[in-house]
Amino acid sequence: MRRVLLVGAGEVGIKHLEAITGVEDMTVVGVTDPRPITGLPAGLPRLTHWQNALERLAPDLVVVAAPPGTALTVARGAARTGAMVLVEKPVTVRAADLGRPEPADERIFVAFQPHFAPGLPGLLDHGPAVDRAEVTLVCRRDRAYYRTWRTHWATSGGVLHQQAIHGLALALRLLPPGDIASCDGLVRHERRWAESEDHVTAEVTFTSGAVLTVDARVDSDKPPRHEVLLHLADGQQVHVHGRNLEAGLGPATTAPDDRTLRREMYRALPAPGTSGPSHHHPSLFPLGALVRPLEVIDHVYRTARHLSPARPAQ
Repeated sequence: MRRVLLVGAGEVGIKHLEAITGVEDMTVVGVTDPRPITGLPAGLPRLTHWQNALERLAPDLVVVAAPPGTALTVARGAARTGAMVLVEKPVTVRAADLGRPEPADERIFVAFQPHFAPGLPGLLDHGPAVDRAEVTLVCRRDRAYYRTWRTHWATSGGVLHQQAIHGLALALRLLPPGDIASCDGLVRHERRWAESEDHVTAEVTFTSGAVLTVDARVDSDKPPRHEVLLHLADGQQVHVHGRNLEAGLGPATTAPDDRTLRREMYRALPAPGTSGPSHHHPSLFPLGALVRPLEVIDHVYRTARHLSPARPAQ
């Protein structure tokens, strides 16, 4: 039985807790959060400090659902104990934070449950030649979403970190390697509910000749969707679709739900005690592979034009 410690008892942490509960051979032995929400199962140990929880509970798997920045510190601290670690995206908003890999990083994986959607493991395993990738995100985040840590861009990241990173990370794993040759981007700040933006468009060209386009907005009243369109070198197209990629390459009518995808992700993790670079499942996203998406996101934000509505006269 794999012993699981959950770090973070907020909105995302509770989703993990509910999903893990239905996985055979896994049991949650504790939850740690300095301000845990109410409604946790009776009898489940609740601790304030994650360091103490690691010492007392000796988990085999640590699921980190903490805000960016904090998440990386916790994930690396847990990995040093020998535990396998699954950490929620984006982990950190600074690629430089991952610039010096640690030996224990090989036990840390980033939580991208949509990458387990139908057909995507095979797509990632075979890696077709992709010339161009288009990432589209359409959804609506209201004022209530931007509370606590999501308010501040410097600590939580923007739309590309928090919303579109599932599609961006998938596209960048499939595009050929290459440095950024050029970038044309536009960032719109319309509603001013937080430091984050409402709409980002960008076209990024790499030295390999590959092109990545992004159209991500969180102020839309249209039906939500998060999709990736791949243009292959042989002229074919591959469409990864769904509200959040969850339909994968299959029909939308049979797409698995979020809880099912999370459980597939947990089951794919290497067994306790596994050492060395672990790529046992093609949809697992090693911590080091997060560097390229963060570098691209950072470049977009640094070089894009930023548009904001004029402030009313005082």
